[in-house]
Amino acid sequence: MAAVLLLRCGARGGRRALRECETLCSRQCLKTSHKLYSAVYDPNEKTFEKLLIANRGEIACRVIKTCKKMGIKTVAIHSDVDANAVHVKMADEAVCVGPAPTSKSYLNMDAIMEVIKKTRAQAVHPGYGFLSENKEFARRLAAEGVTFIGPDTHAIQAMGDKIESKLLAKNAKVNTIPGFDGVVKDADEAVRIAREIGYPVMIKASAGGGGKGMRIAWDDEETREGFRFSSQEAASSFGDDRLLIEKFIDNPRHIEIQVLADKHGNALWLNERECSIQRRNQKVVEEAPSTFLDPETRRAMGEQAVALAKAVKYSSAGTVEFLVDSSKNFYFLEMNTRLQVEHPVTECITGLDLVQEMIRVAKGYPLRHKQADIPINGWAVECRVYAEDPYKSFGLPSIGKLSQYQEPLHVPSVRVDSGIEQGSDISIYYDPMISKLITYGSNRAEALRRMEEALDNYVIRGVTHNISLLREVIIHPRFVQGDISTKFLPEVYPDGFKGHQLTDRERRELLATAASLYVAEQLRSQRFLGTPRIPIAKSKRSSWELSVHLGDGIYPVAVSKDGSSFSVEVDGMKLNVTGEWNLASPLLSITIDGTQRTIQRLSRDASGKTSIQFLGTVYKLQVLTKTAAELSKYMPEKAAEDTSSILRSPMPGAVVAVSVKPGDMVSEGQEICVIEAMKMQNSMIAAKTGKVKAVHCKAGDTVGEGDLLVELE
Repeated sequence: MAAVLLLRCGARGGRRALRECETLCSRQCLKTSHKLYSAVYDPNEKTFEKLLIANRGEIACRVIKTCKKMGIKTVAIHSDVDANAVHVKMADEAVCVGPAPTSKSYLNMDAIMEVIKKTRAQAVHPGYGFLSENKEFARRLAAEGVTFIGPDTHAIQAMGDKIESKLLAKNAKVNTIPGFDGVVKDADEAVRIAREIGYPVMIKASAGGGGKGMRIAWDDEETREGFRFSSQEAASSFGDDRLLIEKFIDNPRHIEIQVLADKHGNALWLNERECSIQRRNQKVVEEAPSTFLDPETRRAMGEQAVALAKAVKYSSAGTVEFLVDSSKNFYFLEMNTRLQVEHPVTECITGLDLVQEMIRVAKGYPLRHKQADIPINGWAVECRVYAEDPYKSFGLPSIGKLSQYQEPLHVPSVRVDSGIEQGSDISIYYDPMISKLITYGSNRAEALRRMEEALDNYVIRGVTHNISLLREVIIHPRFVQGDISTKFLPEVYPDGFKGHQLTDRERRELLATAASLYVAEQLRSQRFLGTPRIPIAKSKRSSWELSVHLGDGIYPVAVSKDGSSFSVEVDGMKLNVTGEWNLASPLLSITIDGTQRTIQRLSRDASGKTSIQFLGTVYKLQVLTKTAAELSKYMPEKAAEDTSSILRSPMPGAVVAVSVKPGDMVSEGQEICVIEAMKMQNSMIAAKTGKVKAVHCKAGDTVGEGDLLVELE
């Protein structure tokens, strides 16, 4: 319909009619679209010939996709370790800007400016993170006549500084959190201010974002420790160690408003995003709209967000973040003067391409829409898929090479924003995000069902990932009911995440699945290219007695074959298991008593040990014949390592500081060293009181997961 309208108007009234029709058509798309987004790209609307993306990974790929649709040539920058990255392959040109450390590559303004001159790029899109909210970078671009795809330096400075932005928000009649409106000088002053405000308090980097440089303190000791770590993280991530302190709103929701403004005084709010599922102040699951907001609260938050944008003469896409308490009172948290990681869910429910809108605004075009044009069409959910171990503090980084990678794009209404492919490396130098997985539905229940299916169909091998945690979150009764807050994870999993807890029925399904896979493999091994290995030897075996080990349990399982199905007896109950049994496929679709499951068999060995991803969680099992099971009890097991006297690194990273030396006495819980991974600093503590026997690391060392750091006597 869009193309038809444009052609008709172009024939009748020339360029003016064409532009009027484009606006009409775009509004119509917004009102009727149920696609992931359906922006109108007008080839006659000239913007830039060449644009440089000052970023990497999925956001660089995301910007390149829109540029291609708009007919804009792209330039990618990359570090030496990113030479074969996906965004480098997608761009029309690519230039290396330095070695792996971000300070020498993606934060190296001098090198990036040289690339801009060399390639004659007319504009720069900064993505998020890195230089996206760096006013000096925007100023240098302006001095060279290069367009920054974002707001001007005044807005970046005003909103990027949490202290100044809070004062501006107050003046714009935006609700703000009580706190100290100045820079905290040292740990002693931090303690004094925290006592005046009243615990708990939030210590946060003035120039921060993305959860980095943020700590919650409940007493004086935590305030001193939080000041130290937050200032170090802020200096490492943003080159600015200034901190501020404000009252911590206990048990809030994190809801943000997407705004879009042009250089002509027009500004819109594009509804809200619910971002309350977080770990370490970093978002994990987002959705749009929020289950919590009513139309009146949504409008009030949107109007305040727009008022703040207009107060700083904002022009571009931006996000105003709020904390919302149980009574729907909302308080300004910060404004991010860039594209947000979670922008796809807004695109799904509004039909707008936010990258396109940013480029149009930067070129000087007015917004094409009015506030009344912005719809809420359906529901969208985003899961951040990370190379992380969710069983360690809800996600400590993992590194490695993606030996197998397959996105679930065959599932209906799924969008995957990624910057990796099979063979890509996840390194210690950058954020461990693998992708953003987005599903869309006409309502929330449909979007969540599709997300569950998409997570089951996502193949990621070679690194540890957080799909098990994501899947558990979206099916948890509290989440399904919308009963969430920023404390969701620690409240639901007070003892840490343990994976999916099987019901009796699910346990029987898993045992039956493992047994069926074992038998299917035994039958396959008897055949060669579809025929028996020994034609004269015809196997008539149709039943098997097996023993399956799962956790601490040993379960007798009887399997009989009936055509392409298996009848499996577990706990005295019979289950019918059917499937195609293509054991070479990374995904296996099976049906157990009429219930369809998508599983993944990750590994197996000759001893019968196998790992199966079932309901999102990986379970380790061992399938043995009855005879092998009886003999296995005579096999000695390897004794577990005593970890109370040693400290191993729980993640790959760099040693920032070592606080002990051989001969020192340490107490249980005392800090031994600090490990930085993906720009987050983690304090390693002693598991018991004792004397330091040996120290195997020093500041500046790079360590891998499991590396020995310190030994105690």
